[in-house]
Amino acid sequence: MNSTPTVPHHIAIVMDGNGRWAKARHRPRSFGHNAGRKAVRDVVEGCLRQGVQVLTLFAFSSENWQRPQDEVGALMELFLRALDKEVDELHEQGVRLRFIGDLTAFSDALQRRMRAAMTRTAGNDKLHMNVAVNYGGRWDIVQAARRAAAAVARGELRAEDIDEATLGRWMSLAELPPLDLFIRTGGDCRISNFLLWQVAYAELHFTDTLWPDFDQACLQRAIDDYAGRERRFGRTSDQVARTQDPAC
Repeated sequence: MNSTPTVPHHIAIVMDGNGRWAKARHRPRSFGHNAGRKAVRDVVEGCLRQGVQVLTLFAFSSENWQRPQDEVGALMELFLRALDKEVDELHEQGVRLRFIGDLTAFSDALQRRMRAAMTRTAGNDKLHMNVAVNYGGRWDIVQAARRAAAAVARGELRAEDIDEATLGRWMSLAELPPLDLFIRTGGDCRISNFLLWQVAYAELHFTDTLWPDFDQACLQRAIDDYAGRERRFGRTSDQVARTQDPAC
């Protein structure tokens, strides 16, 4: 018996391939990043239709600052325009928008827009949409460890009492359903420092499709792939089957 729900509660996506998509069309990389906005809208709509509870998108990693300055500048400008244009529609769709990562590295103007977008959509619950910006999985673990160390220094926690559950409370997205399905577009088969803690038991789906070409049909194929897997979490197939048997 397959114990995997048909639709994952939480999907995370590494949106890769914008630059290669643009290069194939002899256009600048910024053209590809802009084209990727359509894919984001399509995936959000698909998640809403499917009943996915949480969507987490890797928009800008902490390593992306190493890219050419003109590309980084174009990405920042794209973020500003997207916040101005997309938040109204997301709000109307009942999407709660949240940004995760070290936001202090961004300009004051961009930080204000991000905070305003989060405040405006805070009451929505049809889909929790997390956008990871200046985010890294190792950074996430380090900031959780620092918060745990601070709690020990204040006398609120003993070091010997820190376990996975305790540290996990300080990780990004701790209050949301665990990550079920991790998707990476663009053909590379690696995690790239995204949600390292949260991905521990997620199902991984890699596709050669470049992000601007990723649509609801691609999302459905990923969900179908997920639904065909058995999630055992360290148990045997027989143990999983017994937990799903109403007679047990």
